[in-house]
Amino acid sequence: MTSSDGDDSVTVKFTFIRHGESTDNLRSVWAGWRDSKLSNHGKHQSEALAEFFADTSLTAIHSSTLERAFLTAKALQAAQSSFVPLETSPLLREQNFGRGEGQRYDVRKKPRLSFEEHIAQGIFIPPFNRSDRYPGGESLDDVSKRADAIVKDIILPYVKKATREGIQDMHIAFVSHGIFIAELITLLAAQGGSSLRPKQFRGLRNTGWTLVTVKAIRDSEDDGQEVYPPVVQIVQHNSCTHLDTLVRQKGGIGSSAYDPGQKDIRSFMSSSRETRLKEVPLN
Repeated sequence: MTSSDGDDSVTVKFTFIRHGESTDNLRSVWAGWRDSKLSNHGKHQSEALAEFFADTSLTAIHSSTLERAFLTAKALQAAQSSFVPLETSPLLREQNFGRGEGQRYDVRKKPRLSFEEHIAQGIFIPPFNRSDRYPGGESLDDVSKRADAIVKDIILPYVKKATREGIQDMHIAFVSHGIFIAELITLLAAQGGSSLRPKQFRGLRNTGWTLVTVKAIRDSEDDGQEVYPPVVQIVQHNSCTHLDTLVRQKGGIGSSAYDPGQKDIRSFMSSSRETRLKEVPLN
């Protein structure tokens, strides 16, 4: 075994990104597997995110299959200077809220009523504990199982590949959802012996991102097949500096659903100005 300061260590970067603002985010309703649209402001958030990461060379992008995450991931991919593969997986979806989908979550809890009794009365309060679930939906424990599959089947294989081949510049982006990302980061940190809790990573802003590095050491005598317990570090959490200068369009435009087939008003005005300039005769 080599020392942690030896040449046989590699560090892999993983950036976990929450999708841009959706129309359901603005309505204060449970939106898990419900495929709510990006708002126009959410699309602009995604573009600001993509511009911020344009000079960051990504190895691959993994996205939830839900449109609000996929379009955010597509913007990120389009801004890269060279082609970056983008793969989707239903495992990266948000928690499934079952009958709670589309129901308001900003409701008052009634005293002396159990979680199940609230649901029976059509009051979709937040779950009391990690095993609670809405009818037809998932509990947080269920979400954690999906996140564990991502760690074992996608994240750790990247670390093993980088360690085996000595790749030092591997950087993988995941575009997903707030609750799921919190579970995912917690399980990844646990690979390094951390006892952090998912609640510590809740509250990601739309397009907010968290950078986690995984430093691993291989046994040179074993041709890199054995990877020793990694050092996992949360470098940045809920970073949103790319949104500092972004302003929501007025008149309800920013909060309206983004339509990929409709030209952005700012792009329309810009192209119209260019057309007018072209029409001015050069004497």
